[in-house]
Amino acid sequence: MITNERELKHKYFDLLAEKFNHEEQLASEIISLESILELPKGTEHFVSDLHGEFDSFQHVLRNGSGNVRTKVNDIFKDKLSNQEISDFTALIYYPEEKLKMVKSSFDTKEPLNRWYEKRIDQMIQMVQYSASKYTRSKLRKALPKKFVYIIEELLYKTNELENKTPYYNTLMNQIIETQQADDLIIGLSYTIQRLVVDHLHVVGDIYDRGPEPEKIVETLINYHSVDIQWGNHDAIWIGAYAGSRVCLANILRICARYDNLNIVEDAYGINLRPLLNLAEKYYGDNPAFRPKLRSDSNLSEQEQLQITKIHQAIAMIQFKLEMPIIKRRPSFEMEERLVLEHVDYDNLTYTLHGQTHELTDTCFVTVDPKDPAQLLPEEQEVIDKLLISVQESEKLKRHMTFLMDKGSLYLPYNGNLLTHGCIPIDENGKMEGMEINGEFYSGRQLLDQFEAYMRKAFRNKDVTDDLATDLVWYLWTGKYSSLFGKRAMTTFERYFIKDKATHKEEKNPYYSLREDPEVVGKLLKDFDLDPEQGHIINGHTPVKEIDGEDPIKADGKMIVIDGGFSKVYQSTTGIAGYTLLYNSYGMQLVAHQHFNTKENVLRYGADELSTKRLVDKELQRKRIRDTNTGQLIKEEISNLKELMYHRYTE
Repeated sequence: MITNERELKHKYFDLLAEKFNHEEQLASEIISLESILELPKGTEHFVSDLHGEFDSFQHVLRNGSGNVRTKVNDIFKDKLSNQEISDFTALIYYPEEKLKMVKSSFDTKEPLNRWYEKRIDQMIQMVQYSASKYTRSKLRKALPKKFVYIIEELLYKTNELENKTPYYNTLMNQIIETQQADDLIIGLSYTIQRLVVDHLHVVGDIYDRGPEPEKIVETLINYHSVDIQWGNHDAIWIGAYAGSRVCLANILRICARYDNLNIVEDAYGINLRPLLNLAEKYYGDNPAFRPKLRSDSNLSEQEQLQITKIHQAIAMIQFKLEMPIIKRRPSFEMEERLVLEHVDYDNLTYTLHGQTHELTDTCFVTVDPKDPAQLLPEEQEVIDKLLISVQESEKLKRHMTFLMDKGSLYLPYNGNLLTHGCIPIDENGKMEGMEINGEFYSGRQLLDQFEAYMRKAFRNKDVTDDLATDLVWYLWTGKYSSLFGKRAMTTFERYFIKDKATHKEEKNPYYSLREDPEVVGKLLKDFDLDPEQGHIINGHTPVKEIDGEDPIKADGKMIVIDGGFSKVYQSTTGIAGYTLLYNSYGMQLVAHQHFNTKENVLRYGADELSTKRLVDKELQRKRIRDTNTGQLIKEEISNLKELMYHRYTE
């Protein structure tokens, strides 16, 4: 048994010595790590508010927000025409599809073989250039396994003495003759995609609104290096799996609203038949609950009507489920959201803040005016069955576990603070907070509490009404939630009251004060980051560029990469959102146009990038020693040097 720190240290050195059991091995590792610290930092890629738009996200991932094309231009701008560059980049983005198109354009074998030779050579040049700041070891890990030997031979070839020219010619000819050229090009394309971005940050909201969030998560699971800052829409999906019935009701309501119930049924295998039966029994058509159809929708009138009924059924279950949580958690300060208690059911009016409003498009058939929070036995049975189905979905379990493993509410990374929503503050920039389990928390401590309880809820998914589970829902809708960032969610009013003044959701002062460099600098300090060098990187709120809004705020200290992926927002924003690149030379904000189709890229080489803007320029090039990874390496070097001293020098 280890009794003190000294013994623990010796035990650690014993284990370390098993890995480096010779002085030469230890010295070699120290030399290697010290050298790695001097390499330029890798490129970080920031995306946010993907909202199920898999095609757009996949394209941005494949082109590295224009980083691939930039590197192609660097190498070939004087050698290839613009069209040839576009064709080449399309090949790198979508190699399988582009190869089919190219091969069908050749009538004979000989010109196709020459095309293979040329493209493979260009691909090798791209790999060389993209890997220039990596070690050979790291590059090797990025290469397609079946072609590692061949690619390395091509990468490090030299024809200075022409001794090996026949060797390289035969190597290339045999790749083509044995029909390996397609697979090699495909492998090299994905290697280039991997090399141009070292690490991906997803700053929240993978789920809801768009049709294929599950495909996005699958892509992220297979991505080489990624972290996630949860968004409010991610939180309710995690909450549903963690046992929150009200979070489950919310995700089903949103899926119904945006005609995305197939995500629940087909992607995750959750049986909605009990909910449909309930909906068919109690509800009819209702214009306020008609699904918002996508442009490519082919729903029949009957299917739309079914969704309309489901939408009403789950919305009423949601409003009922909210009420006992609000009542048992007075610290949430949400009494005004006991919406069903504010309804006059005889006159169909709604009173809030002393004002009475007429209600339209109502669907209160399952509500008992004397006890509006009471679920019908059928409603209770339906939501219980749905929860079981959600928690038994293996695919959903795998996806939610991934979000928890790779996710957090906020992340200090390489001097920057990544967070989806906000840090709750008042009008004077002072931290706002709330009482949790008898203690008051604000600022970073509040976010840490939210995350701790979220993880507790996830670990104890059989417990469905404890504080942890309730707090996950609070993150979705509470006024001091860092993910929501508004004083109240007016879902009820949007459904039933025509007066749009009641729909307004007052934002936390953070969203106006984040324009102030002093406020942002103070927030960075509170998270132990340098206010002169650091940035806050936000998602959550669409930037209305169409109205002249600037995504770069507070003299460059605040950067907002908004929800432009979601087609729902694009008419409001005027663009398809922003992404961010941060390489060793500084940051670039990339504005995107609406992603048309993959076919458009393949045929015409069209890309959806519009402009790149320099956020700031590093006075000194950043190296790995200046990063989070560098800090870990330095700690490892320190331990190795101490081992060297104790084992081989003393």
